[in-house]
Amino acid sequence: MGRKITVALAGNPNSGKTTLFNNLTGARQHVGNYPGVTVEKKEGTLKHGELEILVVDLPGTYSLTAYSMEELVARNFVIDERPDMVVDILDASNLERNLYLAVQFIELGVPLVLALNMSDVARARGIEFDLEKLSGLLGVPIVPTVGHKGLGTKELLDKVISVAKGNDGYHRTRINYGREIEEELHKIQRFIGTDKSAAVEKNSQWQAVKLLENDKEIRKKIGSPEMLAAVEKSAERIEKIFGDHPEIVIADRRYGFISGACQEAVRSTVEARHTLSDRIDAVVTNRALSFPIFLGLMYLVFQLTFTLGDPPMGWIENLIGWLGDIVNTCWPRGSESALKSLLVDGIIGGVGSVIVFLPNILLLFLAIAILEDSGYMARAAFIMDRLMHKIGLHGKSFIPMLIGFGCSVPAIMATRTLENQRDRLTTMLVAPLMSCSARLPIYALIIPAFFPKAWHAPMLWIIYMIGIALAILSAKLLRSTLFKGASTPFVMELPPYRIPTLKGVFIHMWERGWLYLKKAGTVILAVSILLWAMTSYPKKSHYDGDYEAQAAQAAASFLAGIRGIQDDLGLPSGSEILIKAVRAELDMAADKESCHDFEEGYAEAEQKIEAALDELKKSTHGAALAGFLEMREAVEQTIGNFEEALEEGELEEGSHEYFTLEKERDDAFAREEMRNPRMFAAVSRYLEEVKVSFDEKMAGIEQAQQMEDLSYSVAGRVGRVLEPILHPMGFDWRIGTALIGAFAAKEVFVAQMGIVYSVGEADEGSQALRNRLKKNYSPLVAFCIMLFCLVSAPCMATIAVTRRESNSWKWAMFQLGGLTVLACLITVIVFQAGSLFGIGVG
Repeated sequence: MGRKITVALAGNPNSGKTTLFNNLTGARQHVGNYPGVTVEKKEGTLKHGELEILVVDLPGTYSLTAYSMEELVARNFVIDERPDMVVDILDASNLERNLYLAVQFIELGVPLVLALNMSDVARARGIEFDLEKLSGLLGVPIVPTVGHKGLGTKELLDKVISVAKGNDGYHRTRINYGREIEEELHKIQRFIGTDKSAAVEKNSQWQAVKLLENDKEIRKKIGSPEMLAAVEKSAERIEKIFGDHPEIVIADRRYGFISGACQEAVRSTVEARHTLSDRIDAVVTNRALSFPIFLGLMYLVFQLTFTLGDPPMGWIENLIGWLGDIVNTCWPRGSESALKSLLVDGIIGGVGSVIVFLPNILLLFLAIAILEDSGYMARAAFIMDRLMHKIGLHGKSFIPMLIGFGCSVPAIMATRTLENQRDRLTTMLVAPLMSCSARLPIYALIIPAFFPKAWHAPMLWIIYMIGIALAILSAKLLRSTLFKGASTPFVMELPPYRIPTLKGVFIHMWERGWLYLKKAGTVILAVSILLWAMTSYPKKSHYDGDYEAQAAQAAASFLAGIRGIQDDLGLPSGSEILIKAVRAELDMAADKESCHDFEEGYAEAEQKIEAALDELKKSTHGAALAGFLEMREAVEQTIGNFEEALEEGELEEGSHEYFTLEKERDDAFAREEMRNPRMFAAVSRYLEEVKVSFDEKMAGIEQAQQMEDLSYSVAGRVGRVLEPILHPMGFDWRIGTALIGAFAAKEVFVAQMGIVYSVGEADEGSQALRNRLKKNYSPLVAFCIMLFCLVSAPCMATIAVTRRESNSWKWAMFQLGGLTVLACLITVIVFQAGSLFGIGVG
């Protein structure tokens, strides 16, 4: 025997299989997908004595008959990969049902050990086992385990190695299906032995049973019409005798065998009584209480995911910003290097937009793991199934759709809780229609700009309700067309409640997060570079506007405003001292802007400013200049402290804390004013009028230049090319260009509109941008922008994760194309209807 063996862990869902897998392998796990399917493949390694053991955690399955993808994957692995050992995990508290899978492994003839898991729960229910007798009846060794406590793990490994070496000492039981069925099985076996087209398995009797059960996957392997005809003839004969299809009769025989074995080896020491799980279920599945409890728990999951996840998202954003700053310092300040732009804007910015979601992903799957491992998730699906069933989905689909209100990325990842492929694909395709938080900045910008205050909340509610309605209709359409088929029957068991293990919960959480980073990140990187190139190239060499002349004119106006302040200070009309001081600051500021703060040139520029100001302070009227500069610094410091405190505390205007800080600021201003009223008035005018006007003009000039660059780029040109297509929706090239940039992340739409309208760094609270939008568009167009952003794909991360979770570019592209077409169609209908009836056009 070699130094390495492969062990396959099999078992029913909720049998404790994953907990046992985590106990065996710990952190030495690898998670991927089986080739060609989206079913998750988990592997782990461990050392036991001198042997290295590879443990493969097969998907949970009730049977080896291929009804679902999970059952097919589990069966194919055992048949095709031929592991050295199969360990079937049995839930001791529900033994008869769990033994159905074990009996099929016995039929298959694979090396087998049974782990009687949760034996402590069974004992608590008054159930006792004669394991020696049960092992003898089944012909396989049985080892009792308590997975969540780690009990029996060593004994199980010892038995696995013993059986793998051929030292089990058990005589394998052969189930007798009764004379009539056995006769037909012998006939089919003879065909298997003689027909060259048959895929002869190691156990021909098992293949004969599968053929008689009408197993589609096994029938596909049979190329002989004669054999298939013989199987049909045998099935008809059995159905005539028993009045049922052979599959049902064979299942009855298996359960009869299991029942007989349990009758001899299992006994109940007390009368059946309500367990703790029953008592909890009496409350959480109660017709009146179940839905409020469910909504309350989902609210907690939502809060955990998006409220607790907010601070670490901020830390990651700061880290990404810091990393971008570090890379920036590798080039001279103001450098227009293409490599620098690619690294900072394309790669760090693009991949950073995905990494920033990691706290949400980890917290979401932490919550889901706790709910699943505790046993509540099965109840949640049970509660919601009736409602979801009406649109052709499983009860579990409600949870990803609910999470979609926070973010589509974790919502699509949460579809992994769905067993049925049709339900999984339908849910992940419609989940983006639930309005995620990334769209909220768009609504926050547009609604206050175009609609009266009384309509702010109703308009937001309308947008969210449209998303929900479209998700329901789309799901119904998909289930009746592309994913046509009977809805999955709701046969999920309600497992007993358990306290989740810390180890199991954190393994589940981390493996999802790692998959997200590893798989989605590669696609995001490629799309980020593409979007960067589209918005950056080609470069414009000659501009339509003379921006240097405009900047010089703005500087001249600024200095002219300074002359008025000199008059306020009582300086004689011929004095140029304040103008000289401000001009020196402007000149030296340009020198500082060309250097990083750690470079020698930066320090030299500061020294030059200080030297120039010191020289002016010594001249005639220097005392007035010194007083002005000192008070200006004090007022700026007070304003800075106030704004920093507001940002750190995230305080809203009107709150008690805001009022307190505002009073402290005003008191500081009052002290400065008492010290020198005339000087304070001059400083206030400088900061509130002259300097603000200059800064706004310079920002406008910079943004106008950026707009020219964007318009000249591939993205801008595409926006102009698309304008005829966008026109029926009420959109122009500016909106089209912003929508292209917003493909990276929806919230980028606001910043892109700020660029094309030259209003500086814009966010959802930018009044200047609201004014420009209101001047150029009608309320109908504004509503159509929100509608298009709601229905179209939220971001490239969503498409990447859909490709990852569906294991196919086909569905990712279908989602992107389908949502885009749907968004265009609905927006055109709304805009044209609104224009026709004169709604919102004024």
